[in-house]
Amino acid sequence: MKSLSFQRHGDKENSEFFEHYLKKLLAERDRVGLTDMIGQIEALMITVDPGHSVRYVGELCLMTPYHYLVTLESESHWTHVLRIDMHSPDLLVREVKDPTIQGIFRSLNEVYPIGASKPNSRYMGEILRVEKMSDVIRLQQEREFRFFSQDDIRRLELPGNLAVSKPSPYTHNIVAYMERPQDQLRIYSLGLSSIRDDVQTAYLEAKELQSQCAIERLLTPIDHLATRIYSQNRETAILEWLSLSSYYYWGSYDIKDQNSSTNVTKSVHFEDEIYSPAKVFTANNTPYFVNHLERLPSPTETFVRNYGPRLHHLAIGVHDGEHNGIENIDYVVNAIARQGKKFLLDVIGSREEGIKQIFSGASEHSSLIIEYVQRFGDFDGFFTKQNVAELTHAAGIEHELMKMQSKAMGTAPPSYEQH
Repeated sequence: MKSLSFQRHGDKENSEFFEHYLKKLLAERDRVGLTDMIGQIEALMITVDPGHSVRYVGELCLMTPYHYLVTLESESHWTHVLRIDMHSPDLLVREVKDPTIQGIFRSLNEVYPIGASKPNSRYMGEILRVEKMSDVIRLQQEREFRFFSQDDIRRLELPGNLAVSKPSPYTHNIVAYMERPQDQLRIYSLGLSSIRDDVQTAYLEAKELQSQCAIERLLTPIDHLATRIYSQNRETAILEWLSLSSYYYWGSYDIKDQNSSTNVTKSVHFEDEIYSPAKVFTANNTPYFVNHLERLPSPTETFVRNYGPRLHHLAIGVHDGEHNGIENIDYVVNAIARQGKKFLLDVIGSREEGIKQIFSGASEHSSLIIEYVQRFGDFDGFFTKQNVAELTHAAGIEHELMKMQSKAMGTAPPSYEQH
């Protein structure tokens, strides 16, 4: 496996530090066998506040190809497992039962103005499939990565068959490893398993709507995950993720219109993202404290200052083609909008450019945005520079409105940022 053999894309210039350690880290990862031992993204973990998980499951099952599988009940959480098939990642939607419960994941929200208004609502991180857990953990610990103990995992009420890293100082996400032979089912060792009637009802209603809208066959699994981070952490966050995973550096684009860059990593094992989504990192080009001097747009850094470093959106693919005389993505968006779902702008891009994209409004349950993306022909990128500039600008406007609403409602606690 040669993690450095893939074509580089983009126009963003990286530092000498990044280029030096990118080569060294990936070459060593290949040499010791970690690239081969670590496989695809098995699951994504999301936590929501009490009372939100049933509606969020319904929202996801309408807007994505996911199906409700089962609920795992532990002492302080409900964990709903959503699945497409065994080739694509699961979604684990965790609901905190007690609104007063404290913990490390809540603490990652509480120092940020809007993040604190939904203290338990956050994207937690990814579970990666591994061939031999003990070898992977030993090698990663030799690289000074730190993991929760099994006692910690029990207290956190995470599946007992996971090895879970401490949250990243750069993204605030965790990375977990699960040992699973490729031909066996995914099983999460957690609590009591059942089909909850209220979740099943929400799921069936969502799938009935999806069928009535005739969109269920137009959607594909998750295409990419986009995390927003502080400007100074762009390179270190990418290198950290590459060290923990078997992904490679696809490239970075400078989006000068929005004073940001978009940085893409992809799995070395799968060319098609439906088997293991691309991981995208977005960061400002300049830190917030120079904005009063430069007067540059700053939607990415503003998002991070309000929510904390975290996942910003999940991108769902749309099959290339047309339905009822219009391109599939336009048909899907029109159908979902008729169900009352908000979108931040019109579908942007074109067949001639190779790609069309759009952002939904942020979910009231998880604060995550759904992006839809349709590629045409053999286009293999994730955006055009004009598209990503417009998407970033639209999301920035909504985040500013949410910040003002949070202040008006008094849900954001006092912080130095607000004075």
